[in-house]
Amino acid sequence: MDNDSAMDIFTRTGAVMKGHFLLTSGLHSDTYIQCAQVLKYPEYTAQLVGVIAGAYRDERIDLVVGPAVGGILVAYETGRQLGVPALFTEREDGVMTLRRGFDIPVGARVLVVEDVITTGGSVMEVIKVVKEYGAEVSGVGLLVDRSGGSIGFGVKKQAVLTLDVRTYSPGQDCPMCRQGTNAIRPGSRSLK
Repeated sequence: MDNDSAMDIFTRTGAVMKGHFLLTSGLHSDTYIQCAQVLKYPEYTAQLVGVIAGAYRDERIDLVVGPAVGGILVAYETGRQLGVPALFTEREDGVMTLRRGFDIPVGARVLVVEDVITTGGSVMEVIKVVKEYGAEVSGVGLLVDRSGGSIGFGVKKQAVLTLDVRTYSPGQDCPMCRQGTNAIRPGSRSLK
């Protein structure tokens, strides 16, 4: 699947939003990708995640891990397509961790997945958790890379859709703030 075909699916499902948004990173943007709008369709989820799974099919992946909330369905479907278990991390007292009795075996080859990145912060937090368990991060899979491909993780990375979306620091750097509009937060970071 090429970038244009992926963008067509995201657009048709209403996942591409325009406005004034506060991103998980704390930055502002006039474009937001609401992956939940795509992930509510199992056939699109399977098709898009197939790009990630296909890129790692020959990598001997033992486990897939994604951050809650956005990475849960991506991890599950990637694990299903690769025939391996899928886990998710959560924040506890602001720190990314494994809960619910989840464990990562020492030496496991782990694929870290996420729905959308802008700065890659959540993925880096998951990578840290994986390494703390003594496992190996074999790659990163993303539905959407909003960094235009500029964010690296020191391992193979596969993004289904790559966009170069401009972000702004809140305040005078942000043209929407200067126009007096309020940023909305459509993401999941503030969920408890």
